[in-house]
Amino acid sequence: MYKAIIPISFLVLLVSFWKRNDLGEDLQRLNILQQAPIQEAIIADEFSVSVKDKNYNVKPLYEYELYGLVVSYQFHDGNYGLHKSWGDHLNVADICVVWQDSAFSNYLADLDFWNGQFTCNVYTYSNQAWASFNMNQLSNNHLISADEFIRDQITDVSIGDQIKITGWLASYGNENHDIRGTSTTREDTGNGACETIYVNDFEIIRHYTNVWKKLMYCALLVLIISIIGYFRQPFKIKQ
Repeated sequence: MYKAIIPISFLVLLVSFWKRNDLGEDLQRLNILQQAPIQEAIIADEFSVSVKDKNYNVKPLYEYELYGLVVSYQFHDGNYGLHKSWGDHLNVADICVVWQDSAFSNYLADLDFWNGQFTCNVYTYSNQAWASFNMNQLSNNHLISADEFIRDQITDVSIGDQIKITGWLASYGNENHDIRGTSTTREDTGNGACETIYVNDFEIIRHYTNVWKKLMYCALLVLIISIIGYFRQPFKIKQ
C-alpha cells in the first residue's frame, strides 16, 4: 500500500506546490480595495533609527494609507545582493499590490506577477487580461521599519492576502550614503517608480489560502506518514 501512496502523494505535492500561489475563484475581495491610496503632504523632521547595529536617517514626505491585494513579494534580510553592499537592513520586504479595478478583474488569475530584487513585474498571454488591467492600480512597495513587531507582521504575508499599510512615503539612507527615495505618484513607471513606505502600522485584514495550498499541506502530511509507515513495517525475508 505504501509503495503506491508515496509516489502519488509526492506527485500531488509537486503539482500543488507549483500552483500554491494561484488566485482562484474562491478569492473573496473586500470592498475596501476599491479605495485608491491616500497621500497627504506633511512637514516632518528627519529622524534616526537603528537595525542590526546600523543607523539610518529617514525623511518623511507624505502621510500614506494603502489597501491592497498582494500579488507578489520579496523578503529582504540585508545579507545578499545590493542590500548587502549598501548595508540596508531597514528594508524588510518589497510587496507588490493591486487595488480598484485591477484587484477586481475577472482575469486577474491570468496574470503572472513576480518580484525582482527591487521591482514588481507582470506578464500575461491573454489580451483580455491585459486590457482589463490598469498599471496605475499596481504598486511595488519598499517597506521599511525598525519596529520588530511590525517587521514580523510584514513577513507573515502571502499571495492573495488583503492588507492595509499606514505610514510615511519617505527617503532614507545610512551614515555612508543615501539608499533610496520614493515615488510620490501612482502614474510613473520604470526606475524610481516604487513607493518607499516607513511603516507605522501593517495589518493583514484577510488571509487567503486557496485549495492548492490546502492540498499541498495535506499531501505533505500524507507523504510523511506514508514514509514513516513504510520504514516501520516488519522486515520480511523472501524465501
